[in-house]
Amino acid sequence: MSNKEAVTTMGYNSQKDELIIPEYGRNVQNMILYAKEIADDRARQHVVEEIVNMMMMMHPQNRNLEDYRVKLWRHVFKIANYDLRVTPPNGITPSAADDNRKPDKVNYPTAEPGFRHYGNNVQRLIRRALEMEPGPKRNGFVATIASYMKLAYRTWNKEHFVSDDVIKTDLEIISQGKLSLDELGSIENLTPAHQGNNMNNNNRRRTNNQGGSNNRQQRSNNGGGGGRSSYGGRQQNNNSGGFKQQRNNKRK
Repeated sequence: MSNKEAVTTMGYNSQKDELIIPEYGRNVQNMILYAKEIADDRARQHVVEEIVNMMMMMHPQNRNLEDYRVKLWRHVFKIANYDLRVTPPNGITPSAADDNRKPDKVNYPTAEPGFRHYGNNVQRLIRRALEMEPGPKRNGFVATIASYMKLAYRTWNKEHFVSDDVIKTDLEIISQGKLSLDELGSIENLTPAHQGNNMNNNNRRRTNNQGGSNNRQQRSNNGGGGGRSSYGGRQQNNNSGGFKQQRNNKRK
């Protein structure tokens, strides 16, 4: 076979059919098109299920995502141009109209002007507190909201001192005077979980380092642990040298 014939047989991707979903490659698309031509319904169903399993193996990082297998079945029908006589596991056959379906409109969250540094969740918590009946449970919930507001305030004002009076005033303004913390003394600070874990880890390292230093100092004082100290070795050598000298004097 000549080089010209080999190039003609191999062909270029630009001369082949367009890939519907390029992330799966041409082989997956060819297998799906082959499955469309299978006459037996059971054999066709089995082949398509195996193709879906192989598609899942191509992207194992997405295996734990919610409704990922349903998404793969939609892709199979899309590659087959929605002309595939098989039944998905959920029993819902995708159609071309699903591609043109628009998602529901998400309303843009609005916050009270001048209090955006607290975030929109604080606004929701305050509205939830207003729906609760007055009592100890509501008071505890309002105290928790104030603690979170103090934490959020410190996030955007790290260089300034956060006064409890500022938090109490802002809470009354946002709630339109319906929530008050006059009876509460000081607002407790909320510490992020990761910050508390880091402090505990630092304390453990500091304790371990101090223990290691004490052990090394004790070994140094003992002359290196179980081994013979240099001072004791020199003293023993001096004693043995004096004994040899006494023996030589007696011989003389």
